[in-house]
Amino acid sequence: MVDSTGGIGSGNSEPEVSDSLRTFGEVVKAFRRRAGLTQEQFAPAVRYSVPTVAAIEQGRRFPPRDFVERAEEVLDGFGALRNASRHVSRRPGLASWFRQWAHLEAEAVSLYTYECRLVPGLLQTEAYARTLFDNQLPPLGDEQIEVQWMARAERQRLLRERPNTAFSFILEEQVFVRRTGGVELTRELIEHVLELSGLRNVEVQVMPQVRESHAGLDGPMQLLETSENKWLAYAEGQESGQFIRDSKVVSMLQMRYARMRSQALSLDDSVSLLHRMRGAL
Repeated sequence: MVDSTGGIGSGNSEPEVSDSLRTFGEVVKAFRRRAGLTQEQFAPAVRYSVPTVAAIEQGRRFPPRDFVERAEEVLDGFGALRNASRHVSRRPGLASWFRQWAHLEAEAVSLYTYECRLVPGLLQTEAYARTLFDNQLPPLGDEQIEVQWMARAERQRLLRERPNTAFSFILEEQVFVRRTGGVELTRELIEHVLELSGLRNVEVQVMPQVRESHAGLDGPMQLLETSENKWLAYAEGQESGQFIRDSKVVSMLQMRYARMRSQALSLDDSVSLLHRMRGAL
């Protein structure tokens, strides 16, 4: 199964212990307490939610760049937080090739995903994700599965915690027709995707099984717009991921994604199809 990232697929790399993340979190906590602030007081000052602040302090979430800069200012960090953040390089449950993309993903203005193999990680239910983990070869241990699920669940918070980020997903109808994990799990998965598609910043389109013209035949892709309005791309295979910076290649992938948006069902028709599929299970 593809993607040992906690991103799209099931996860097939050895999870790493995030010592540097935990250390950075302890530094933030120490400066916050020195300033006499609770997490509830500190969170709005850095414009992040209390759960996000808690996750960063516990070493469970990579600190976004704007969080570091705001924390420096709010906590009068003397450059210590900024310097400490430069040494944060390891993320639990994420494969090495995906970490750089995951860091950018947490700060993206726009994130576009086309997937033809399975439901992307950001849209997965826990039951669906665990089914993918359970079917991984070579098999994962219980602790590995827990770490990988935690990494995926943490990433999924982006959909609700970044309401100004535009998330677009184009999914092949087949990823639902396959019924990975069985009928009940698939019904729950469809209901979850429908719920997320109701968020103002999330768009889900379904590519119908019968489509005579298809711009995505070269496989899955992700496109990302940074806060500096620069576009980057990411593509993944069985045991590796390709981070694409070349503007010509990124432009080509943008062109393909734009064409797929016109080839897939409209937003309303996609929702209608998902409702029908759920009812037919």
